[in-house]
Amino acid sequence: MYEFAIALDWLTFAARWLHVITAIAWIGSSFYFIALDLGLFKHDNLPAGAAGDEWQVHGGGFYHIQKYMVAPATMPEHLTWFKWEAYTTWLSGFVLMCLVYYTGAELFLIDRAVLDVSTPVAILISMASIAVGWIIYDLLCKSPLGNDSTRLMILLYFVLVAMAWGYTQLFTGRAALLHLGAFTATIMSANVFFIIIPNQKIVVADLIAGKKPDPALGLQAKQRSTHNNYLTLPVIFLMLSNHAPLAFATEYNWIIASLVFLMGVTIRHYFNTKHARKGNPSWTWLATAVIFIIIMWLSTVPKVLSGDEATLGITDHEKQFANVVEFEQARDTVLTRCSMCHAQEPVWEGILNAPKGVLLETDAQIARHAKSIYLQAARSHAMPPANITAMEDHERKLLTEWYIAAMGNKS
Repeated sequence: MYEFAIALDWLTFAARWLHVITAIAWIGSSFYFIALDLGLFKHDNLPAGAAGDEWQVHGGGFYHIQKYMVAPATMPEHLTWFKWEAYTTWLSGFVLMCLVYYTGAELFLIDRAVLDVSTPVAILISMASIAVGWIIYDLLCKSPLGNDSTRLMILLYFVLVAMAWGYTQLFTGRAALLHLGAFTATIMSANVFFIIIPNQKIVVADLIAGKKPDPALGLQAKQRSTHNNYLTLPVIFLMLSNHAPLAFATEYNWIIASLVFLMGVTIRHYFNTKHARKGNPSWTWLATAVIFIIIMWLSTVPKVLSGDEATLGITDHEKQFANVVEFEQARDTVLTRCSMCHAQEPVWEGILNAPKGVLLETDAQIARHAKSIYLQAARSHAMPPANITAMEDHERKLLTEWYIAAMGNKS
């Protein structure tokens, strides 16, 4: 039974690797086509129907690219579709969500000081929020409000702020920011799956049939593509935030997440303007820096980590690991080798907050993080970093025996 933890950890790593690979492919192609679209030249020598072209050099060769707003006179035999990158990114991300946050709900998803619910209920809330989020977004885009892109973008920003606050009222700080990222990434992937690709397929089918395509289809796809453009960078930040407790485990984490979306806008505005050859809005970098400084300030004012486990009662999951005879020696090892950093107020020089927000000061906290301790300090030497606290082999063996004993009691 205890070997399942090792298999699950490797499976999680594989899913994470796939997720990163496909995300790079999706974001890379997306940013490339945005830059290409904005940088097209319009001149008198373009072929009939072409809206612009551009010459590019890469890899020792030259590329001549032309864009047709509708289609060329003759449809090409081979047409490359950019869609699987988006689909695989979302699917691999959902698998990763299941492996980390659903399988480890007691540790990563549920904060009983925030909302005391069972694991199935927490998972149901998670899935429902992501699905309902897309429905609300899609309805807003298709409503009369969607006719004004600027007004729609402002409204959608306030929806994201509301979701940022709402998630902190449901889950752990770490899960809240991750879910906000998943909520946003689902909107982006669904835009591709439900709007952009289907609209393009209809246009292609109409052209092959000799019909005039509906221009509204292109405008709708363009609007959703623009949203994806501005949402990409915040999603990356939110997906990485689980490694930064100063982002997710502080009182104003939802405000931090809200400000991240503004940084996404300022950064993308700079690049979009440059690609369109409309100037050099360097003020956007100053604005981004100011927002980031505000985020840094918010992360420590007040300097309080949310979800302090020391004030909570011990759960059944924690009792499983605390009520075995091996626990006492394992606890002493953790307190000796780990708690100087993994504390509400770390005493190790240079450590301001517990790494990843993991506290290891009480029996409940140590028991709650049993699997991580087993994987990070018992089965591997990842912790302590560079073995800086000189954890000995027999101590790692004690941690292994403790985890195995507790898992044996469960089975």
